Amino acid sequence: MPDSVTQAPNTHLAPYAARGLKGRILSGVQPTGNLHLGNYLGAIRNFARLQHDYECLYCVVDMHAITQPQDPKLMAAQTREIASAFLAAGVDGSKQIIFNQSMVPAHAQLAWVFNCVARVGWMNRMTQFKEKAGKDRENASLGLYAYPALMAADILIYKATHVPVGEDQKQHLELTRDIAIKFNNDFNAPDFFPVTEPLIFGEATRVMSLRDGTKKMSKSDPSDYSRINLTDDADAIAQKIRRAKTDPMPMPETVGDAEKRPDADNLLGIYAALADRNKESIVAEFAGKQFSEFKGALTELAVEKLGPVGAEMQRLMKDPGHVDAVIRDGAARAAALAEPILAEVYRTVGFLKP
Repeated sequence: MPDSVTQAPNTHLAPYAARGLKGRILSGVQPTGNLHLGNYLGAIRNFARLQHDYECLYCVVDMHAITQPQDPKLMAAQTREIASAFLAAGVDGSKQIIFNQSMVPAHAQLAWVFNCVARVGWMNRMTQFKEKAGKDRENASLGLYAYPALMAADILIYKATHVPVGEDQKQHLELTRDIAIKFNNDFNAPDFFPVTEPLIFGEATRVMSLRDGTKKMSKSDPSDYSRINLTDDADAIAQKIRRAKTDPMPMPETVGDAEKRPDADNLLGIYAALADRNKESIVAEFAGKQFSEFKGALTELAVEKLGPVGAEMQRLMKDPGHVDAVIRDGAARAAALAEPILAEVYRTVGFLKP
């Protein structure tokens, strides 16, 4: 189980410690379809593991999704797909909270308050906006520019003490922490919001393309052979690993050697993550062997680990009534947590409610 990378005192942890828990987690996934191995290893697999030590809220962030063009006809199905993935990975929907963001209005309500707390200079430093907007920044939506404030609201509307983050989300969590501190200071409300701590995971938190080890695995890549989808069957997994890009040399002898060969390094990292082992041990096991032998072992491991998840996802997606019931129940429980916190925020800000 990962530990927080910060050890600062957090007064919000005491109530959880009294219940034998480390804190409360909020994490979200966008409903953009075609979940792949990178999504699983970087986030979804860990959701099930964290539920034993934390109180967990797992959110399908559909409001974030519309910061860029989406097909409304696909949104509902893709929302169910993400919720199905949470359940298939082992999250207990009766004990933890699974819901979609738009069903809890307090997210958007707190986001507006945070829009007025956050500074424009902070937003200008957000690298993801620059990457997603590209050269046509003037035509990007205001939502894409401001959505880090909504992300902060997603976390702090539940006073979440911890958030699992990958490399590409660290900056947004830092913004969340800055917003929490500034709100607490601006409104003379010490410790009202926790300074949320990150949880960083181990091997292969950043999974690269099977066709190019220098590029992140992506659902938008035109080649389906660049990724392993969570719903791929054993034959598809085997074919994609067999065709994964390598180089003509034998397997690396050391981790340092592997790091100079991005395609090999990516496959070694995937193996290490699926096997719950460190990369050093995997490099030592396969050092000097042919890629064909390593790929055979990787295929066997991937089918063993991913096959049951994909099969359960397929079953759940054929039962939308069950998935919807889990989401409705989760949204009601999430709202029950969020509403009193929002009411206290409104009182703190000075909004009148006669």
